[in-house]
Amino acid sequence: MASSHSGTGASGLARLRAAVPFSGRDWGLLLVIPGVILFSSFMLYPIFYLFYISLTDATFAGSVIGGGAELIGLDNYLQLFGDSQFWTSMSTTWLFVAVSLVIKVFVAVGIALLLNHARVVGKRYMRAAVIVPLGFPGIFTITVWRGMFSDARFGVFNTILGRYNGIASSLSAPEFLLFDVPIGFLSGRWEAFFAYVTTEVWLAYPFMVIIIVSALQDVPRELHEAAMVDGAGFLQRFRTVTLPAIQRPVLFASILTGATSFQQFLIPWVFNQGGPARQNELIIVYGYREAISFNQFGLSAAILIVAIAVIGLFMYAAVRYGGLAEGVGER
Repeated sequence: MASSHSGTGASGLARLRAAVPFSGRDWGLLLVIPGVILFSSFMLYPIFYLFYISLTDATFAGSVIGGGAELIGLDNYLQLFGDSQFWTSMSTTWLFVAVSLVIKVFVAVGIALLLNHARVVGKRYMRAAVIVPLGFPGIFTITVWRGMFSDARFGVFNTILGRYNGIASSLSAPEFLLFDVPIGFLSGRWEAFFAYVTTEVWLAYPFMVIIIVSALQDVPRELHEAAMVDGAGFLQRFRTVTLPAIQRPVLFASILTGATSFQQFLIPWVFNQGGPARQNELIIVYGYREAISFNQFGLSAAILIVAIAVIGLFMYAAVRYGGLAEGVGER
């Protein structure tokens, strides 16, 4: 009975394929079309519309929605590239990406090695604890870190530094080892930049640890044992066995977190709105301020189009020259 039903279904499918003049490849394209339409609706259309806005003189939301803006060509881009604040924001953004990424890699690799070491007890619970930050909303975590970096004398970090000064003074420590408390973490340019980087590392390191721990677990233990038999120490085994095995996963995680850092908005805005005096204004904050504070929607759209182009080139170059595209398309 079952075989007769399956035979009937197969013959019906065969008749349907014979009735519709599509080849196998055409059927594949037909099945892909809905996904392409959805992707275009939610991704490509907004980008193209944003590019259109960047070519207009839109100065308020009504002119964007109602179509009252006039085309002015590339004037917004010419104005943008002549604005010193644009170059300050772009250079600060890339510095933020580079510094935070280097720290994230070192911190994540160190924690992953610790969580994968054979002599560490309770690794399962420690791995669960590491990913806890991923469970909190970003705005909640950033607000908590902002309170910890408060400029007030009784802020968390200023209190810790004050107690450190007391202990160091009681031990007759040299004056250069003491801190001038309170430190204006959010009112000084580099102090605020340090606060940004610290918070970004906290937000991103759990993801990188998960990727690296997974890669470490795939490294055959026999390779480490063979290296130990040959007299290789920990650092030599890390360089010759561990590092080659986790190189591509680390690069993959770095590209994703680097792209996320480039688009960071909440940290600078919640901390001090990119201050002081717009010196730490990351590129997305710069574009947001031009639209919301100065009603330059056309210029803001140009800023975001440039940001999209830059981050796209960054990811393409990282994937292309980092070897992550090797093997794609091979059969």
